Amino acid sequence: EKTKEVKQVYEQKDKELSELEQAKRELEESLKKEIWEYKAKLQMTERGLVITFLSEIFFDPGKDIIKADGRLSLNRVAEVLNRDVPNSQVAVEGHTDNDPIKYSGWKSNWELSSARALAVVHYFVDECNVESKRLSANGYGEYHPVAPNDTPQNKQRNRRVEIVILPSKVSKVKAQ
Repeated sequence: EKTKEVKQVYEQKDKELSELEQAKRELEESLKKEIWEYKAKLQMTERGLVITFLSEIFFDPGKDIIKADGRLSLNRVAEVLNRDVPNSQVAVEGHTDNDPIKYSGWKSNWELSSARALAVVHYFVDECNVESKRLSANGYGEYHPVAPNDTPQNKQRNRRVEIVILPSKVSKVKAQ
């Protein structure tokens, strides 16, 4: 009985992985322009499928209002979320560089990154019909950089929004 349950868990995981791989292929096609221009990147990681966008695609400096070009990109992502991975949870993560907030009115980079992640979540729910119960928003501020904040180019890389498509839940094997 336990062997059967373990086998089912592995089969479910394989199915989820193939769903994420299909979503990755679809996103590579629909986000071709952003990827070509180095404004977006797709990676399969241990967390799931991570779509990284430079913040400049979505937001003006110090703002949390999504720009028109950003809305077009988010529409394409939402289409894949709704069609190819409808049972997966999606985490939207905001990140900033380490420049202190001076003029925008935010208390810190945490508030700015959180507001940007929430703006993307609200856009997915309000404009793209992604189920709200699938979404979460996290603001990491300057504390999860992908590059040292020592050049304008590296600071640009750190100002980003990551959309993480998590594998759908697998039922746990019952403990005896």
